[in-house]
Amino acid sequence: MDLDALTAAHRAEWERLDELSRSRRLDSPEVDELVTRYRSASADLADIKTTAGRSPQADHLSLVLARARLRLTGPTENVMRRIPRFFALQLPAALYRLRWTTLAVAVGFIAVATLVAAWIGTDPALVAALGSEAQLASYAQDEFTAYYTENPAAVFAGTVWTNNAWIAAQCVLFGVTGIWPIYVVVQNAVGLGTSAAVMAAFDRLDVFFAFILPHGLLELTCIFVAAAAGLHIFWAWVVPGRRPRAVALAAAGRSLATVAVGLVFALGLSGIVEGFVTPQPWPWPVKLGLGALALGIFLGYMLGLGGRAFRRGETGDLTEDERGTPELVAG
Repeated sequence: MDLDALTAAHRAEWERLDELSRSRRLDSPEVDELVTRYRSASADLADIKTTAGRSPQADHLSLVLARARLRLTGPTENVMRRIPRFFALQLPAALYRLRWTTLAVAVGFIAVATLVAAWIGTDPALVAALGSEAQLASYAQDEFTAYYTENPAAVFAGTVWTNNAWIAAQCVLFGVTGIWPIYVVVQNAVGLGTSAAVMAAFDRLDVFFAFILPHGLLELTCIFVAAAAGLHIFWAWVVPGRRPRAVALAAAGRSLATVAVGLVFALGLSGIVEGFVTPQPWPWPVKLGLGALALGIFLGYMLGLGGRAFRRGETGDLTEDERGTPELVAG
């Protein structure tokens, strides 16, 4: 097919379609004409994409058709009506897609933290290199637990919430680098392992777990999920498959950026546990049980609701109408 010849033959029809779609008022004959020309231009676009693939002419005609479709169907759906679909289908499906990568990140985190704790804890010289005896004793006996009680619970919960939400957002948004999510996970694993080694050196390892686990179960899981989302975006860029690299990256970014929004709410729940449960002088089984309950709620949403949404064909991406004309790919 001669693309230039087809464009020249139908340019006047496309211009008329664009003129009608831009018109503020249409009478009945003009509405009929708009529908007829819309169908004709849609067929032209299908011919162009089938034979010539992506081209400036196809992009221009797609824009004209999008404007005409909006003129025919009216404004897009109220964003408030999309909120239930977002939380019931898009977000859980996006989380579900990350389940195995999240597990891999969690295993890697635990391995690094354990190795660091064992390496430092078994060598008194390494423990001594972290500070003087008095400084380490003060940290193990007072500062570690005082961190959770030195500020009002509401203020502390809000602070850790915003900080953790920002870290999670960075993992997703900068995930395309392939480095930042790994750096965040390793940095936190090293810090946690070092803290555990110091607490163990002063026989306070039980206190360490009693104060870390209640909120850490959900908090760390959220960071693992964020890192997994970032790595998926990176992988879509590196290995796009049959799709053009830009198309694959855009699809991954659209579908997984929702994860950053969802984790804000999950980390809010974690912040409540850290601010109002972790510092309490309750028996550790009670605090750990509440932390496990918070994690269970998140995993039920991610795996239960997410699994159902995923099996219905949801990926977390926008619908075809929302993201525009799809790219045709052979094979």
